[in-house]
Amino acid sequence: MRTLVVGNWKMHGSKSANTELLEALRDAPAPGFPVAVCVPFPYLHQAADLLSGSSVGWGAQNLSEHAQYGAYTGEVSGAMLKDFGCRYVLVGHSERRALYGESDALVAAKTESALAADLIPVLCLGETLDERERAVTESVVERQLTAVHQRIGSEALARCVIAYEPVWAIGTGVTATPAQAQAVHAFIRARLEALCGSAVAAGASILYGGSVKPQNAAELFSQPDIDGGLIGGAALVAGDFLAIVAAAAAS
Repeated sequence: MRTLVVGNWKMHGSKSANTELLEALRDAPAPGFPVAVCVPFPYLHQAADLLSGSSVGWGAQNLSEHAQYGAYTGEVSGAMLKDFGCRYVLVGHSERRALYGESDALVAAKTESALAADLIPVLCLGETLDERERAVTESVVERQLTAVHQRIGSEALARCVIAYEPVWAIGTGVTATPAQAQAVHAFIRARLEALCGSAVAAGASILYGGSVKPQNAAELFSQPDIDGGLIGGAALVAGDFLAIVAAAAAS
């Protein structure tokens, strides 16, 4: 298991506000494990400029499923992200699935495209409130994970980071209890073992995403199968994000 904390800025930021935030992250002591921020496309150059040479990596929140350049107006390829020094890219975030209709098949294609560009996909899995209330969380997460595995295979899936994000806990202020989160993380690790073998499962980074805050980070990260976090709103406040990183370092 590998500790990792990734901030997802979503559609937030301005050049002036970003400078203060990125400089604070850059100048903080390195925690001894990877930390990254996934910023909107227009700010990738700024992130690269301010974070270059630091212990903090950067990435994007989405990419095209098309690996090659071409007539895809409005799209951004993995190669373009790599050109900006990106290391990570979010794939299949619940907001992309829900608001923009991204299917399991499309998410799998985007994962493949990210890997082809030598990016680390942060593959997001998770259920809606309705699905949790119907007690189908495990089947939903298994379906989402299996679709990617069927497309890219075990060796490639081993190069991905997994993020479990219960949709009902994203941006709502409601957080899955540590026990709820741990149960799904343990299920995901078991499925990785079944699909890819015990070594891959043991070495995988499985992050929790869903209203992680400085107040609840330590308890979440103390769970045996939670390896770090995909952080939304708290990633926009340097002190909060760094407190969450500190909690991960102490876990």
